[in-house]
Amino acid sequence: MPRPRSLTPDRLATATLAVIDRDGLDALTMRAVAKELGMATMSLYRYVTDRDELERLVADHVLSTVNLTVPPGDWQERITELLSRMRSAVLAHAAVVPLLLRHRHSVPSSLVLIEATLAILTDAGFAGQQRVIAQRTIVAFLFGMLQNEHHGPLSGDGTALMAAQEQFPLLAETAAAARNLAGDAEFAKGLAVVLRGLGS
Repeated sequence: MPRPRSLTPDRLATATLAVIDRDGLDALTMRAVAKELGMATMSLYRYVTDRDELERLVADHVLSTVNLTVPPGDWQERITELLSRMRSAVLAHAAVVPLLLRHRHSVPSSLVLIEATLAILTDAGFAGQQRVIAQRTIVAFLFGMLQNEHHGPLSGDGTALMAAQEQFPLLAETAAAARNLAGDAEFAKGLAVVLRGLGS
């Protein structure tokens, strides 16, 4: 039996994202998404096979909003612009961070973004294993930062606790300084360090 055309992948992703944004990733179930769409749970199975497919739809949906048109110029500036756009798109729906890590190898929009990053690196002269290392390092930084900002932002309680403890003075001093560092600045300055290292 063919699937009805009334429920598009985009509408499914939007409803799933609404559940995640409102109630968190743990609340994502087939039942919750069906309720968001105003339909019976069993009817949803006509469109997707399971939660895993919903996760992939959401990951693809979020990453598809990233504008890949980066002006020509210095490769480090171009990478910074592209990664900053990716970060902004993801943090607008921060609870999806674990889904992007889990499905980054399988959703089309993720592969498009990887290709765009590789194109910038290639234009800058990276090739072979050098390009592999550069790409992997950039991805590691981006996803590491997204996890840090989602699970342990510098403005969070963990940083305050570390700043208040007395057993480790260097940790306390560093945590106190970290509390005044905005997420945008942490990302930009950290990425600049990474890109300088790759360019040397």
